[in-house]
Amino acid sequence: MNDDAAVRYPTPDAVRLLDLAAKAVLVVLLAIAVANPAWGNLEGKGAEARAIGYPLLAFSIPAVWFLFWRERASFPWVADLLVTVTCFTDVLGNRLDLYDRIVWFDDWMHFMNTGLLAAAFTLLTLHRSATLAATVERCLAFGVTAAVAWEVAEYFAFLATSDERAGAYPDTLGDLTLGTFGSVVAAVVIHRAWQAGRLRSAAPQLEPSRAPRA
Repeated sequence: MNDDAAVRYPTPDAVRLLDLAAKAVLVVLLAIAVANPAWGNLEGKGAEARAIGYPLLAFSIPAVWFLFWRERASFPWVADLLVTVTCFTDVLGNRLDLYDRIVWFDDWMHFMNTGLLAAAFTLLTLHRSATLAATVERCLAFGVTAAVAWEVAEYFAFLATSDERAGAYPDTLGDLTLGTFGSVVAAVVIHRAWQAGRLRSAAPQLEPSRAPRA
């Protein structure tokens, strides 16, 4: 192995399978929803914006890995799965009409998905030797920013012309608060996993290169 070869840790096959399956189903659901927004319960909810934004987000890590990391690190499947899940669960939740049928589902999605995105970003940019304070700081920096960006995108995608805009202010404050809590929880979970010796394969591009064997 040469000097540029990165440390590689095995990734469970289940993580790879879940990630690939979620991506495939996401693309199919979005394609059908664009063709027939009523089928996906996305009428007046920015179906076209989701059809553009979600694939860009779900395939962002593969694109970055291919362009910058593939020569020195194995693919970060765990972080990629976390990002894909945020897109997949929103589309699936709309398809199953969970946002309208379950009163707390929207709150749960903002809490969970902001936390998952913050976790993915932190795993990709922070070494597992980081302190809890540094982990919380990284998760909050990305998570709160992502929560604000989502609310802005949601407003321009469909809320500005929707009857729901009348109650948008308190809903936005609640969503931002839940996203912040989700980011903090993500930070604690990640740090505890690192302390327990888990998630070693989550960000191989951050690991030092192995020295060549004599």
